[in-house]
Amino acid sequence: MEQDAPVVVIGDALIDELREGSSVTELVGGAALNVAVGLVRLGVPATLIAMVGDDEAGQHIRAYLRDYGVSLLATPSALGSSRAVSLRTGGEPVYEFNAAARARRVEFGAAERAAIEAAPMTVVSCFPFDDAAQARQLADAVGERPLAIDPNPRSGMLADRTEFVHGFESLVPRCTLVKVGDDDAALLYSSALDALRVRLAEAGAQVVVATAGAAGAALQAGGDQITAPVAQLPGPVIDTMGGGDAVLAALVASIVQDAPASAPAWADALERALRIAAATVRFHGALLRLPDAVAMDLDRLGT
Repeated sequence: MEQDAPVVVIGDALIDELREGSSVTELVGGAALNVAVGLVRLGVPATLIAMVGDDEAGQHIRAYLRDYGVSLLATPSALGSSRAVSLRTGGEPVYEFNAAARARRVEFGAAERAAIEAAPMTVVSCFPFDDAAQARQLADAVGERPLAIDPNPRSGMLADRTEFVHGFESLVPRCTLVKVGDDDAALLYSSALDALRVRLAEAGAQVVVATAGAAGAALQAGGDQITAPVAQLPGPVIDTMGGGDAVLAALVASIVQDAPASAPAWADALERALRIAAATVRFHGALLRLPDAVAMDLDRLGT
């Protein structure tokens, strides 16, 4: 796929407030933001379209994106920037969201539409598909251009499950890539992940990737089904928060950079994505990491 402009990523940008025991850490995050930063770290220019407040948290989000070379088209927020309070149990996050996150929205003005029109691909993650008006605006802005979606619902931000599924599935037939996880299958469909993968492929998505955490992933592209185990890298899993976002960023990068079209090419892309995800979860936070970073970190520790 020829790339003349940044990939556009649409969704959330927020402050992750991580609480574990008496420890509190604040990190810039959000699924869409993580994907945009991950793309840049993989050599793919990216522009993020997200709601960001004019407050101290918004300043941190903007500075973080500047540091990683991600352009931002920010929708103003009267409620300030979104915040997710994350309580950790064995590395797995449980989220509580502030009022801004629950009322998140994205504006599709002239600048946003121009960026989408020029982009080699638009990627959507953690978008409020249960807001019917926003879902229609997204569909209109993207049109028939290349599209990747990770529905990435959060129970604390989900106002209407049925409407969310309707808004999400209305765009599935246009998708080059759809990524879903076992938590998405449970929250949105109360179904098994394999059944959801088949459903989305039958709905018209060109490629569907279904991730199941430590159980690995399955990719369906036309009549080809590819499975891969979770990648084995040195060191323990520290934080799973960015694993799914790393998979999505890596697969989008493969599409933009390599245009996989055969089963072996997709198998290589999936294996690469899972290795990148395995490296990412071996560090605190959701910043995408490359497998080489694990070896470097172990060397630094003298392991």
